[in-house]
Amino acid sequence: MTFDQPSGPVPALALRGLAKRFGPKIAVDGISLDVPAGSFYGIVGPNGAGKTTTLSMATGLLRPDFGMALVHGVDVWRRPLEAKKLMGILPDGVRLFDRLTGAQLVSYAGLLRGMDRAVVASRVAELLAALDLSQDAGTLVVDYSAGMTKKIALASALIHAPRLLVLDEPFESVDPVSAANIRDILDRYVASGGTVIVSSHVMDLVQRMCDHVAVVANGRVLAAGTVDEVRAGASLEDRFVQLVGGRSHSEGLEWLRTF
Repeated sequence: MTFDQPSGPVPALALRGLAKRFGPKIAVDGISLDVPAGSFYGIVGPNGAGKTTTLSMATGLLRPDFGMALVHGVDVWRRPLEAKKLMGILPDGVRLFDRLTGAQLVSYAGLLRGMDRAVVASRVAELLAALDLSQDAGTLVVDYSAGMTKKIALASALIHAPRLLVLDEPFESVDPVSAANIRDILDRYVASGGTVIVSSHVMDLVQRMCDHVAVVANGRVLAAGTVDEVRAGASLEDRFVQLVGGRSHSEGLEWLRTF
């Protein structure tokens, strides 16, 4: 089966009918989505909605059963090397070469992409300073906290100045000061023409940070567009609950109200 190519300006990421099944469970059920170039795009959904599976297929980490993904018009699965040069990826639950120091890990990510050694050294120093990791540059990653590990993985995703950043739960376990610094870096990146896709459970964060959002549940897109279009005059959290459903009422539990 053939899929329609994106019309108009080429999206940073175009998904067409992506689908994935694990045994009897349909994890992603034919998702199609366009992420405009230069946008800060949030993908939100409950646990098990298919967000991580969708992003893994979109970035070449998990082969789809069906469908296609295009990064700036480049087919991820037909031209993987070309597509992956355009992307920086921070997967959820990322596994790192944690017997390297922080500086070595980010340097390795740059050299692996064929970058000049002097350029890599300069960028590593800048990234570690921006992410408040300079003092821990010589510490083994295995000894990093969860938040530090997330930041060093982000530095590794940024080292080659990709056109598209795909970040799965980038603020999980990150302290508020570091989270603010990361947001500043990402805001400047988008302002200069880059595109960020961020998956998060924190609705307030997505509403403040993103200009576009897609709500995903049961492997399907329930709503997508600008944040204002999707929230339709309500808060993003209220609109999310309305779309996804499943809010339970607190009848019973009288024993919690007996003091």
